Amino acid sequence: MAANEQNIKAYLADDQGIDIRTITAVRILRRSIDARQRTIYVNLKVRAYVNEMPQDDAFKPTEYHSVDDGRQVIVVGEGPGGLFAALRLIELGLRPVVVERGKDVRARKLDLSAITKTQAVDEESNYCFGEGGAGAYSDGKLYTRSKKRGNIEKILNVFCQHGASTAILADAHPHIGTDKLPRVIENMRNTILKCGGEVHHQTRMERFILNGDRVAGIEATDLQTGTGRTFRGPVILATGHSARDVYRYLAASAIETEAKGLAIGVRLEHPSMLIDQIQYHNKQGRGKYLPAAEYSFVTQVDGRGVYSFCMCPGGFVIPAATGRQQIVVNGMSPSNRGGRWSNSSMVVETRPEDVPGDDSLRMMHWQEQIERDCWQQGNMKQTAPAQRMADFVNGRLSYDLPRSSYAPGLISSPLHFWLPPFISKRLQEGFKAFGRMSHGFLTNEATMIAVETRTSSPVRILRDPQTLMHVRIQGLFPCGEGAGYAGGIVSAGVDGERCADMCLEYLDSIGQ
Repeated sequence: MAANEQNIKAYLADDQGIDIRTITAVRILRRSIDARQRTIYVNLKVRAYVNEMPQDDAFKPTEYHSVDDGRQVIVVGEGPGGLFAALRLIELGLRPVVVERGKDVRARKLDLSAITKTQAVDEESNYCFGEGGAGAYSDGKLYTRSKKRGNIEKILNVFCQHGASTAILADAHPHIGTDKLPRVIENMRNTILKCGGEVHHQTRMERFILNGDRVAGIEATDLQTGTGRTFRGPVILATGHSARDVYRYLAASAIETEAKGLAIGVRLEHPSMLIDQIQYHNKQGRGKYLPAAEYSFVTQVDGRGVYSFCMCPGGFVIPAATGRQQIVVNGMSPSNRGGRWSNSSMVVETRPEDVPGDDSLRMMHWQEQIERDCWQQGNMKQTAPAQRMADFVNGRLSYDLPRSSYAPGLISSPLHFWLPPFISKRLQEGFKAFGRMSHGFLTNEATMIAVETRTSSPVRILRDPQTLMHVRIQGLFPCGEGAGYAGGIVSAGVDGERCADMCLEYLDSIGQ
């Protein structure tokens, strides 16, 4: 950006009437871009050091000590909820044993690249399952509107302590980047191991060990050998929004859950230059100093929200299915956000009352059906059905498609015809509204790629709001996005820390 340290020093010297030579350093505390008008402003909150050198206080580190002799807690799932739960357990003197069905964050990369090469999805190692969870290879965005649930600054500081850029502490919409986040996740795992915790990859939880209405541990399967494993202790269940086998197990075991609202839609991809031109009101796009432009849209259509979600400037659309006969898409961006395309989820709010029945898994079943329909439209591969945006709005077939970042390939398909009318009609009206809000946004240069279904968990695992334990099973702490209590990396991390705190209180209360 143009707002480099020397420019900031010059501005401060002039504004405050001080000698620029006395300003030894400046630190950016907050940074945002205001592009609402034709003149673009970069808003900064800075700390200036005058006649003194800055202390090494870019972030506040957390101390982690050995927990070799600590009481044991089982953490199921190594996404952000599980990772932050495990680190917080170490802070509290408890010994985490992390059980993750997928591979470590580096080994996952081979399985992700194989999706494009073979058109097949590894059901245990993919964009949703594995160390780091669904966020590890889908952008690493850290922005959250959830300000009241916990210490968001603490979460960001822990990321910095493990290798993330301190820019995330200043940016209004912080973002680590898909290329940087895996190393940060590895460092977090290494902290757990160094302090005496355990991490077991390719180990899938099968069932709880129950003593009456109290959980005593889990039974699991080592997926490399096929042998059974037993782990003892209270359980923080942080399995993510796509662990459908876990939801089915809970329902079959009469462990209380309820259907939860979803947002269903598509990935919408524009050329990044076009989005830059629109958002920065300039035919030259973002120019030399501005970052790839972001956007956010929301409207109401027939009593339901239609909105953009998880916007990825300069990013890629990726295949995010977790099993056979599914097509699911998501988005990601590298840290420099320098790709040729920008994409965003465009989704329609769906409530449990919109889907017939009273089964607690009915939203999940509906989600699965849409993904199967999409797979059939995609020639029963990971080739994604797609349509030009304006053609979709006007109910026309797209006879050709623009180039796309989606590596497995696209196939022209009449999304307006086969998507559920509940979704397609609202998207059509929503796109018309967004086109009126932002001239040039509604265009046939944009491609709709189906289908985006994994925006959140379709099930909520019921827990007591005070103790965070399941409403009936003592010692079971449903956690994070998969339990229905978070909506992204940061909020899942916050929830993981809260569950760890409550786990300590539980162990103290039962004298263990």
